[in-house]
Amino acid sequence: MFPEVRLRRLRQTPGIRRMLETPLPRPEKLIWPAFVIPGTNQRQPIDSMPGQARLSIDQLLHDLDPLVQTGLGGILLFGLAEPHEKDPHGHAAHDPNGTVQQAITAIKKEFPHLTVVADVCVCAYTDHGHCGTLNPAGQVDNDATLNNLARVALSHAQAGADIVAPSSMMDGQVRALRTALDQQHFDQTLIMAYSTKFASSLYGPFRDAEKSAPVSGDRKAYQAAPGDPRTALRESELDEAEGADILMLKPSLFYLDILTQLRANTNLPLAAYNVSGEYSMLHATAERGWGDLHAMARESLLSLTRAGADILITYWANQYAQLQKD
Repeated sequence: MFPEVRLRRLRQTPGIRRMLETPLPRPEKLIWPAFVIPGTNQRQPIDSMPGQARLSIDQLLHDLDPLVQTGLGGILLFGLAEPHEKDPHGHAAHDPNGTVQQAITAIKKEFPHLTVVADVCVCAYTDHGHCGTLNPAGQVDNDATLNNLARVALSHAQAGADIVAPSSMMDGQVRALRTALDQQHFDQTLIMAYSTKFASSLYGPFRDAEKSAPVSGDRKAYQAAPGDPRTALRESELDEAEGADILMLKPSLFYLDILTQLRANTNLPLAAYNVSGEYSMLHATAERGWGDLHAMARESLLSLTRAGADILITYWANQYAQLQKD
């Protein structure tokens, strides 16, 4: 006890602090979520997500080059559909000539060692904005959606994706994808399940970027309830039992307690999605002069590592050099 014990001794110099602190996660631990759009030479800044843009494939390859050079772990691709391409089922999501499928092939050709992850959902491709086919009552039909999700995952695997990531939160989606992939001899394609994905208020900037907000209603009937952690944890348990290779928590910063519990309950690799709202709120805070942007970003990423995440899916991934330099 004091005065013999003085914890400030362990903090007195930068060298001692660096030796004892958890380091900032290296780039190889990071996956950059990116929005790919049709055309060439297209760069559409996303107002609600400073530092991010909707990119055509050529622009995406341009932006990826320096990131790959620094050791970026991977990229998570999201596509957008034009209004005339949308239908009640989101069939454009599994078009073999779709923008995401073309982007996967182009990235693997240009950067063969970069891990490419493709989001498997149809919300950006349906005319109603929900994550699956609707039944006559206007509710998402779980089982009717599974076949469509499997077709989307197969189209991604055929294009060259290393990992497919089902995000629609349909019961049985991991089993449906694993079965379809294995039947078509894509048994080496990994599944990173959005296994504990909450119906969060933090997705607003993403839905702006993806133009994927539901036309009516919400997604609370199929995404996990923020106030029901036990059922949310069961989602990950079931996805692991169905054959997921990697589990994911989304969002992350508001759910560090769930992340810690997941880490204690599984030996699978665990990813944390540092979502758009968590990213944009730091920008908004810094713009008001209420905090140092990059210091807050580093602290947020460290919190996810401390809580047990192996992989960080984060919009900070394309700004890592600045985080490290500052």
